[in-house]
Amino acid sequence: MIPARALRRSTAAATAFLVLALTACAAGAPSSPIPPTASRGTASAVPSATTSPAPAAATGWFGPAGEVSTLASGLAAPWSVVPLAEGGALISQRDDGTVLELTADGTTRAAGAVPGVVSGGESGLHGLAVLAAGGQRWLYAYHGAAEDNRVVRMAMGGIPGALSLGAPEVIVEGIARGRTHNGGRIAFGPDGFLYISTGDAGERPAARDAASLNGKILRVTPEGAPAPGNPSGTAVYSLGHRNVQGLAWTSDGVLWASEFGQDTWDELNVIVPGGDYGWPEVEGAAGDARFVDPVAVWTPDEASPSGIAAAGETVFVTGLRGERMWAVDSSGGAAARDPQAFLAGEQGRLRDAVVAPDGSLWILTGNTDGRGSPRDGDDVLLRVPLAPSA
Repeated sequence: MIPARALRRSTAAATAFLVLALTACAAGAPSSPIPPTASRGTASAVPSATTSPAPAAATGWFGPAGEVSTLASGLAAPWSVVPLAEGGALISQRDDGTVLELTADGTTRAAGAVPGVVSGGESGLHGLAVLAAGGQRWLYAYHGAAEDNRVVRMAMGGIPGALSLGAPEVIVEGIARGRTHNGGRIAFGPDGFLYISTGDAGERPAARDAASLNGKILRVTPEGAPAPGNPSGTAVYSLGHRNVQGLAWTSDGVLWASEFGQDTWDELNVIVPGGDYGWPEVEGAAGDARFVDPVAVWTPDEASPSGIAAAGETVFVTGLRGERMWAVDSSGGAAARDPQAFLAGEQGRLRDAVVAPDGSLWILTGNTDGRGSPRDGDDVLLRVPLAPSA
């Protein structure tokens, strides 16, 4: 296994960072506060992919820059949102296995259900990703099945507003499932390979067992084979993870991942090939050369992070238990300033985030997942304008 070569931060430095993070949170919203959400239950038209360039291609620090609007409402335990190039989006619903199409006019319809989804506990239909290749567009989905977690792909057919899904093809299987810690985020990286986050499924030793698919970030080809250049020649890209539910790349090409801690520290990590992130020996920063220390840590009641998104060099981290969005300026692969919290307590649990083609931040709430307190219209997909910040 290639030794970890990410930045290493001492326990003292990580603790100091946490103090700054909590201070920023206690101080309230960032310098450009977001007004309370208007017309929460009213769906707005979904911005087209051609509206404006996405800030994800730019550099620098981005922050919220306008009023929150609601793109979709009435969602049932949504888990992942993927904007489509032609406008609209696809949204996964964890418990019933449905893939919803959000059309450009703001309505939702079922594009199909993923066959073989078996929900229960925290397992069900999780992350989605879309890839166009060889004249065919594919929808990839991570889901719980009867005996395991797996990744499938389905050919997408139809036209916008009437998309459909073909039969599933299993590309990765044998990821142990549990009542909790199922991971489930998938995303295609700048290198064209599929990255898959898995949890330890409650079996802690699996996380640092190189022969196990659990407690890992996997990197595979679109067909599911280990990607060329992986550290050990297997699908394993990094290990020692408890439950990663967020993957995103900043404009400098750095891969970031959010990770649920147990009782003490949640983490935001830079992911390097072959890196060992220490679980179950370590939660938070270890100051041990064997392990990659996190760039940022929070207590679980301030975060419990799920999906993340990146605009320029800013990483946006959703908080489930924390019920807020953290914005971390990652310039230079480190925290360049105090993290900023917004939407604190305004929308409940936040499950996923993505930077849309029009440059705004889309956020899925997670109040109907069995652990939240649903509000009128929940769950919802929100839109937050972004702009460069000083």
